[in-house]
Amino acid sequence: MINKKSVFTVIFISVFITITYAQESILTAADFFKGISEYYGTIKEYEADMKIQAGKNFMEGRVSFKRPNLLRIDFSDPETQVLVFNGDILTIYLPGPQATLNQSVQSEGSGMSGANLATPLGLQLMSRYYTISYLSGQEPVPINEEDSASEKVIKLVLTRRTTSEGFEKIFLSINPTSKLIRRVEATSVTGQSFKFDFSGYLLNNNIPDTRFIYDAPSSANKYNNFFYSE
Repeated sequence: MINKKSVFTVIFISVFITITYAQESILTAADFFKGISEYYGTIKEYEADMKIQAGKNFMEGRVSFKRPNLLRIDFSDPETQVLVFNGDILTIYLPGPQATLNQSVQSEGSGMSGANLATPLGLQLMSRYYTISYLSGQEPVPINEEDSASEKVIKLVLTRRTTSEGFEKIFLSINPTSKLIRRVEATSVTGQSFKFDFSGYLLNNNIPDTRFIYDAPSSANKYNNFFYSE
């Protein structure tokens, strides 16, 4: 005759093993994001194709990033438009009005901006100033909801911890195999939406520092510290 205590013991052990396995197989959104952040910390530099949607405006170009904080975007749409950050000065060349905008940049607050969301520093700032959760669970889902055959990604939603952050929410689409960010979507406190799509990555390909030196056309009108201009 089977001893009831033995049956209870077997059931208890089975349930304990099942619960333990389930806990080990669950990767929290914060832990997943930490792994992605650590991987980006190993990337010294990268290039990628980038598409930007800001409200109803669309832009496209090639972004170059080099640690610790060098950034350049050469736009194909608008053609010949350039954005360069050399660690101290942000320079934007606008071909339409033939204007060069220069802005000295000092680190204040979290420093979150659209330009640095997909960088090691940007990810560190996200984890510090935003709470992180899965948008649709830890299983990969199509990056484009309307296309079930599109690339599978993990989607995260980041919600600001304080009202001092410029973006109320940030949505990340990350390829779980390559660990690279494929899409960033952000909503500002004023309700303006931004979307950044990244593709065609080249990692650690020895980008020279001279890439981040930009000489604007001599005919361009120059405006310094334009953020504070009246």
